[in-house]
Amino acid sequence: MLIRKRPPGGSQVMSVSPARAPPRARRPFYRDLSFQVLVGMLIGVLVGYFSPSFGVALKPLGDAFIRMIQMIIGPIIFCTVVHGIAEVRDLKKVGRIAIKALIYFEVITTLALVIAMVVANLLRPGAGLNIDPATLDIGAVSEIVGQARHVQTTSQFLLQIIPTSAVDSFARGDILQILFFSVLFAGGLTAIGDAAEPVVRVIGATSRALLWMIGAAMKLAPLAACGALAYTVGRFGFGTLLPLLKLVGVLWLVCAVFVGLVLLPVSMSARFSLWKLLRYIREELLLAIGTSSSESVFPQLTHKLRRLGCNETVVGLVLPTSYTFNHDGSCLYFACVSVFLAEATNTPMDWQQQLGLLAVLLLTSKGAAGVSGAALVVLAATLAAYGRIPVASVALVVGIHRFLSAAFVSTNIIGNTLATIMVAHWENALDRDRLHKELDAGYSP
Repeated sequence: MLIRKRPPGGSQVMSVSPARAPPRARRPFYRDLSFQVLVGMLIGVLVGYFSPSFGVALKPLGDAFIRMIQMIIGPIIFCTVVHGIAEVRDLKKVGRIAIKALIYFEVITTLALVIAMVVANLLRPGAGLNIDPATLDIGAVSEIVGQARHVQTTSQFLLQIIPTSAVDSFARGDILQILFFSVLFAGGLTAIGDAAEPVVRVIGATSRALLWMIGAAMKLAPLAACGALAYTVGRFGFGTLLPLLKLVGVLWLVCAVFVGLVLLPVSMSARFSLWKLLRYIREELLLAIGTSSSESVFPQLTHKLRRLGCNETVVGLVLPTSYTFNHDGSCLYFACVSVFLAEATNTPMDWQQQLGLLAVLLLTSKGAAGVSGAALVVLAATLAAYGRIPVASVALVVGIHRFLSAAFVSTNIIGNTLATIMVAHWENALDRDRLHKELDAGYSP
């Protein structure tokens, strides 16, 4: 703002005072994506309830959206990792970030398993069901049990990180294999120095084009949430699920307890508000609840974490790795449902046997992480490895799995977002002023 002042001598001079930045314009509530997704979810529930056959027919809406996002995930990981490492040109930093992230993942997921088992034992959601395992329909879960037999051991899983073909890993959307190839490629660009600059610029431009694709795809998110929930309600209905709704409520409670007891103190240690972070990623949380897919929000989380001030290298390394190793919500699900199935089938387990189940879960939740969308498969593999709880009991939760997955997938997203910010904080790779400014203002496209 220009202010004119007339000094005693009479001549007019100009002085400049700093202008305030204009406030961020508020969009109408109906243009907010989170509101649109919520409306889509409500419409989907109503359609599935009043017209089940039509609701089932809407399933392709959710599937098509998830496939569109999966199409982008591989290139997004490649561009983010390669551009971030090539810009920093410090491979020692890459190794340091990876080690810190893996230690964090192991500690947090172990706490998740312990909390889930304690709460499930206190609330006992399966008590009184008295299910005879011999009466369960093994045919309903035969495919799941068959897949569980092929779940990889930890050593096989680690070997599978190395792709036999880079093209094949992109075609299958294998996150860890893409990450492995991207780190090596970025290392090669770093080694050749300034000669790699044209390639780095092309990758940076490609990343911006992919962000435009994400924005275009996200406009279809309300339709995806509508189709996914319409199918679930139309396919299974509410009446058949009522006896098992206690388990759904217990898992949501377990997730809330985990967020309050573990993730909240973690965010407080980094001096930022977890509540504001949840508000910032509310669109992704609602979409994950509607579609029961964490992959559907991966590209958008990448974009938002960079806007929050996280270094591009940290985002590119930690977020994809957390999608495989940091299954906070999934660990809550495995432990809670395992205890439920033991109670429902009257399988006795003392505290020593439950410690044995915990040890098995620590292995299967990591060794089977490469199985895409495999919560039920990993659960069946866990029961098979444990040997006491009937594997056929998995059939009890097939009908409510969509409602259970809404809880643990959204918790996974919160955990993965927080993990990325924390590693950036420990690496001094977090713009704290930008973080607080974005969290205070809220996300705006």
